[in-house]
Amino acid sequence: MPDTTRMLIEVSGGDRVDFLQGLVTNDLAKLSDGIVYVALLTPQGKFQVDFFLVPWKDAILIDVAAPYGEALMRRLTFYKLRADVKLHELKVDVTRGVDNIPDGAFADPRHEALGWRAYGPGFAFEEQADVDWDAIRVAHCIPEMGIELVADDSFILEMGFERLNGVDFRKGCYVGQEVTARMKHKTELRKGLALVNIDGEAPVGTPIDAHNKAVGTLYTQSGGQAIAYLRFDRATEGMTAGDARVDYVRD
Repeated sequence: MPDTTRMLIEVSGGDRVDFLQGLVTNDLAKLSDGIVYVALLTPQGKFQVDFFLVPWKDAILIDVAAPYGEALMRRLTFYKLRADVKLHELKVDVTRGVDNIPDGAFADPRHEALGWRAYGPGFAFEEQADVDWDAIRVAHCIPEMGIELVADDSFILEMGFERLNGVDFRKGCYVGQEVTARMKHKTELRKGLALVNIDGEAPVGTPIDAHNKAVGTLYTQSGGQAIAYLRFDRATEGMTAGDARVDYVRD
């Protein structure tokens, strides 16, 4: 069945490429190769929302999680000023799957394990209804908006956007670019998402502690593993999240 959790925004007009290029974390030149994964940041470099940019006829589609679509539309309208850009919601089916990519579909740019995404009618029969997307996300430490990714509370490099092909450091200026570039050139990140092993269960958002010190937060869990946000210098043996035991999976 088509994915009803997504909202599509069609961006048209002669300035559409330059307009989006000055806002998002990735390079729109990559649209010639398929879908581009991007984020919109605050001027202070904090994450706002992630989405896909999709080549679409004489326009660009934004594929965003439905609960955040209207807010994104308002923010883009605020930025466009007098640019030749038109924005409107487009009612088109979004379908995804993990087997062979059908004609007209696009590989998910974040990780090959996430398979493909397709837009328009005719793809639903290709989709596998029994795919455990959370299991795939956990296995590859891939964050999701509203769970691991929280507006105004995340930096994209801590969230893994570089390995997920969601940021380009050569494209030039965009909103929040200076902060992101400074973080890139630090010797190493002190905090960020990581894969952990978990013995037991705990609700999403449960604090992780070790030896009476706060270490981080537990998020999506599957198959004895979980995505966690950790302070790496405190990620030691003896971590717990509620009644569950947590062990950091180091590279």
